[in-house]
Amino acid sequence: MATVTSIRSVALPTEHGGWGFTLEPIILGLLAAPTATGWELGVAAIAVLLARRPVKLVSTDLVRRRWLPRSRVALGFAVLYGSIAIAGVLGAFVTETGPFWWAYLAAIPFALYALRADAHSRNRTLVAETAGAIAMGSTATAIALGAGMAWPQAFGLWLVLAARDVAAIILARAQIRRLKGGEAHTGKVLAVHLGAITLVAAGAAMGAVPVAGVAAIVLLTAVSAWSLARPPVPAKTVGWTQMAVGLMVAVLTGWGAHAGW
Repeated sequence: MATVTSIRSVALPTEHGGWGFTLEPIILGLLAAPTATGWELGVAAIAVLLARRPVKLVSTDLVRRRWLPRSRVALGFAVLYGSIAIAGVLGAFVTETGPFWWAYLAAIPFALYALRADAHSRNRTLVAETAGAIAMGSTATAIALGAGMAWPQAFGLWLVLAARDVAAIILARAQIRRLKGGEAHTGKVLAVHLGAITLVAAGAAMGAVPVAGVAAIVLLTAVSAWSLARPPVPAKTVGWTQMAVGLMVAVLTGWGAHAGW
């Protein structure tokens, strides 16, 4: 019989960073365009996050041609969470005022790559982590499109999140290397951040990204530079700091999109 601990290890995400990459798009989307559709898609996104762990376990066991007691538990939770996600999306079809599903279609390549990496236990590679984070960012655009926001501005929200995600993942990896006594490659990390600023600024110049979104990425870069100049900190501190900074990016960008800034 499965213990409470073993069930928890199957039913709940083991990587806390996934919560940030999931909640930030929801918060951003709801601040930019608050609707019932947005809440439904937000519930669906959280269900997808919860489903990733059991789906990974099931797919890994299938790839390795084995079926364990844990596999049955994981399959049950995958079906449960998947049903909640489907219910959220179906509810959004009832209340939407715009074609929110285009955001999910655009996210399919990223999601498929992340799922394949999960199945082959390669989910901690840079490309796999980035693909998964970018795929989850589509939630903000889906919420905005479902509320009737214009396509350029809706996808501009995703652009800000993608820039933030790539910069955050690169920084977190550098911080972990420092913690283990390795080289942080500060110049390369900051170059990625400057690239993120350039990309988001280009989106703002075309009218797709709120100016507040550019300001958020600039602040993100400043915090990253400051953290790299300080002594290494524990991995948990890196994670909580990144979640706080990500929340700042989501709130500032969402407020800017809603206020026209």
